[in-house]
Amino acid sequence: MTDLPMAKTRPASNWSAIWVLPLIALLIGGWLAWRAYSEAGIQVELIFVSGEGIQAGKTELMYKGMAVGKVVSISLDQTGKNRGVVAQLEVNKDLEQYLRKGTSFWLVKPNVSLAGISGLETLVSGNYITFNPGDGEASRTFTALTQEPPMGDDVPGLHLTLKADRLGSLNRDSPVFYKQIQVGRVKSYTLGDDESTVEVKVFIEPEYASLVRKHTRFWNASGISIDADLSGFKLRSESLASIVAGGIAFATPEHRKDSPPTDPSLPFRLYESYDAAQAGIKVVVKLTDFDGLQEGRTPVMYKGIEVGTLKTMKIDRDLASATAELTINPLAEDYLVEGSEFWVVKPSISLAGITGLEALVKGNYIAVRPGEKGSPPARSFVARSKAPPLDLGAPGLHLVLFSDQLGSIEVGSPVLYRQIKVGSVQSYQLSRDNSQVVLGVHIEPDYVHLVNTSTRFWNASGITLKGGLSGVEVKSESLQTLLAGGIAFETPNPEAPASGRQVQRFALHADRNSALQPGTQIRIRVNDGDGLQPGTLIRYKGLEVGKVESLALTDDLQAVMLDVRLTQAAGQIAREGSRFWVVKPELSLTRAANLGTLVSGQYLEVLPALQGGAQRLQFTALDGPPNQAVREQGLRLVLSAPRRGSIKPGVVVSYREVPVGKVVDFELGPTSDRVLIHVLIEPRYAPLVRSGSRFWNASGIGVDAGLFKGVKVRTESLEALIEGGIAFATPNNPEMGGPAQPGQTFALFDEPQDAWMQWAPKIVLE
Repeated sequence: MTDLPMAKTRPASNWSAIWVLPLIALLIGGWLAWRAYSEAGIQVELIFVSGEGIQAGKTELMYKGMAVGKVVSISLDQTGKNRGVVAQLEVNKDLEQYLRKGTSFWLVKPNVSLAGISGLETLVSGNYITFNPGDGEASRTFTALTQEPPMGDDVPGLHLTLKADRLGSLNRDSPVFYKQIQVGRVKSYTLGDDESTVEVKVFIEPEYASLVRKHTRFWNASGISIDADLSGFKLRSESLASIVAGGIAFATPEHRKDSPPTDPSLPFRLYESYDAAQAGIKVVVKLTDFDGLQEGRTPVMYKGIEVGTLKTMKIDRDLASATAELTINPLAEDYLVEGSEFWVVKPSISLAGITGLEALVKGNYIAVRPGEKGSPPARSFVARSKAPPLDLGAPGLHLVLFSDQLGSIEVGSPVLYRQIKVGSVQSYQLSRDNSQVVLGVHIEPDYVHLVNTSTRFWNASGITLKGGLSGVEVKSESLQTLLAGGIAFETPNPEAPASGRQVQRFALHADRNSALQPGTQIRIRVNDGDGLQPGTLIRYKGLEVGKVESLALTDDLQAVMLDVRLTQAAGQIAREGSRFWVVKPELSLTRAANLGTLVSGQYLEVLPALQGGAQRLQFTALDGPPNQAVREQGLRLVLSAPRRGSIKPGVVVSYREVPVGKVVDFELGPTSDRVLIHVLIEPRYAPLVRSGSRFWNASGIGVDAGLFKGVKVRTESLEALIEGGIAFATPNNPEMGGPAQPGQTFALFDEPQDAWMQWAPKIVLE
């Protein structure tokens, strides 16, 4: 027997520690699978026009400098739509929120252009794809852009729209300058909705946004601007970058520095050049004389200063005129109003002298005279055929002369004082009634004191010949007036007062003798100067006794003052009691008078004073001819009637249809219930009126009709039918009564009685 212990038996187990290893491997595999699933990227499909520069497994998707995906494969489009190539990208799950229909993708690669170099970093890292997040529904398929999209308006800064006639050499990313410092760039450009302009989108950096104001002007600063003429040449460029790549510059005019900030929603105009931006305001002028004008070169001048340029010019269909578009300096904006005048200046040589001499050097140009500030603004004008008369606001004295004929005077003809040129003729035209020539004259400021109310002007053109048995005298004011015509003047009374009117009026006499003829000067005040002018005659009984030399409004603007020179009977006329009135044509159904004034023009009639009146040099004209009956001899009677009817001064008083007197006046009676008509019976016919005489209104016609006696029409005379009249009859000898006394009153009946018409007294006339 042995001492070994007995073996103990246990039940056998199916589990083994070796199985732990597969279990651990399974858990690790599951964790790795879960991790791989949870970290797996999103599959995105991008469609490119070309696969150039894209490599599977190498080209990355970058966003703000970070790699967020990679191209995993690239293949040709198999859909049959010829869309190009399809790149499959694996994108980080963190970008899922950005994968929407509005998101834009594009390939970044090195790009060298005149505007600069972009994508330079890809020379080291290689081409890459980037994107710009957008809105919309979720999507996994996108069409890549061919180039980087324009900058969005949500980027901080100032985003503006500029409108130009053409793009020029501008491009995306072309610089925007302010005082030659780049402050922004061009975002994009597109054709405008009207297809006639180009819209350029620009971006201004936030720190420079305040530089753009409401009245800021933008211009194309691309390339080099060269302007050359006989006086030299001018070269302008904004910067070297703008020469190569194009660019835009802007500035705010000095007189608009207080301009408010701009509204980004309102577009600006992009001018073609700096000069065009400086001019700025567009004006359209219709020209009938456009010889020698050049687009882009012809200047617009004001008193020798360039204020604009001729931008474009198109000949009208009639080939006789042209429409010019001008650009005018903004400083003149307040003066481009109704009344502004434009005309073409070119060299002109005539007997009156040489004008437009400066145009020989700089070429023909357009001159402008601004209108009155405050008038309604205007941007369209019709050019004058010649230079306008001198502006009334110019220093010196402005006169208007009236002459019966122009002679050899023309614009530019000299005005002489003692053979010294002191002014010139600015214009001439016919008067309103075409009866005289009206000349506009300017006297230089240094010689204004030579003209006063006693000044006399005469036409000094040509030569004056005087001949007799003793010989021939030839006289001319000067060689210039001999050739070109001219005006001379003298002032007989240097102490005479000067007129206070802005534009004085004078008569232009035919020669010196008529201008300086002796006479007495008086002044006549009239209510209305219509039809009156220098040269209007003063007449007495059909004879000329004087002439109006000048006329002007009174200081209170309520009347017109006439300066008159009396050449005949001045001693009798220039006295207290003389009366003046204007003789005008009268034409009506009842009266026609002074019809000769329709041809010869109106004139002033004078009724001289009675002997012994005091001298007087100022008068007030009557509204009409005075009542001269007070001086006439005859029998004065008064007729009393319930109403005046058609009776008026001047109507005839007849006896047996023979005029024997006239009505001289009428008035209301003392109690206003009757009309008192004053009549004058001629001295020869005074015996016809007796105390028993009967007066009746002979105006119109009388009609007496009956069933069996027919119709009887009665009228005193045709004259009485038209103008009205008074008739009277005197009873037969036993009943006539005594002679009528001066001032005696008679009743005026409406119509005669039949018995009156039978009266036929025998009265001996003296």
